[in-house]
Amino acid sequence: MNIIKIEHIAKIYQLGTQEVKALADVSLKLDKNEYVAIMGPSGSGKSTLMNMLGCLDTPTSGIYEFTGKNVSEMTDNDLAKIRNQEIGFVFQTFNLLARSNALHNVELPLIYAGISAQERKERAEKALADVGLEDRIHHKPNELSGGQRQRVAIARALVTNPSIILADEPTGNLDSKTGEEIMGLFNELHEKGNTIILVTHEEYIAEHAVRIIRLRDGLVESDDVVRKRYIPIKNNLAKN
Repeated sequence: MNIIKIEHIAKIYQLGTQEVKALADVSLKLDKNEYVAIMGPSGSGKSTLMNMLGCLDTPTSGIYEFTGKNVSEMTDNDLAKIRNQEIGFVFQTFNLLARSNALHNVELPLIYAGISAQERKERAEKALADVGLEDRIHHKPNELSGGQRQRVAIARALVTNPSIILADEPTGNLDSKTGEEIMGLFNELHEKGNTIILVTHEEYIAEHAVRIIRLRDGLVESDDVVRKRYIPIKNNLAKN
C-alpha cells in the first residue's frame, strides 16, 4: 500500500480579484521507506505541496490519500491525530520552546497524544539518544548549537514513531559542515526503515535522497530515482 497517494491535486489561492494557482495538477505515489527530495525554484509549488502532504492545508481539487484514507473526508480531529502521530515534522527554524529543555521539547507530541509521564520520559530519552544527544537532555535551546537544536527537533519528530518524516529545508539555518552532519543523520534514519520526505532548494541536500521530484509552475517537471540507496557520510553523528 502507498503511504501517500495524490491524484490531480490543485491548489488555487484567491488574492483580491486574482487567482493564483500554486499547484496546477500534481499526481504522486510514495511508498514506505522511500527517501524523497522535493525540489523547485521559488513559486514552483513545493511549499504548498509540503503543506498538503503534512495535512496542514487541503487541495482545491483532486484526491489525497494518506495510508489508504481520503484526507478530504477526515474531520479536524482526524487530521490533528495524523499530524501528531503519523507525521514527524522537522522545520528550518527548529520550532523549539525556548524555556524548555531538550527532554521536554521532545516529549511535547506525546503529551498531546495522552501518553503517561513515565512512558513519555523513556521514549524522549531514547529518541534523544538515537540522535546522539543523550548527554544534552537537560539543556535548553540557547545552550545548544544550531546542529544540536536540529537534532532535538529530529528527535521530537521521531518520538511518536511516525509513518513519515517531513523535513522542510532542514539545513537552511546551519553552516555547510553541520548541514552535512544532519543529512548524515537523515541517511541513517532512512537506513533504519524511516520514510523521509525532504523539501529543499539545495542540490547538495537533494543528492542525499534516493528519489528526486522537481516541481515547476505547480507541475511535476521530473520524478527520478537517482540511486538505489543513500550515500554514507563519515562522522555524521558528531555533536555539533
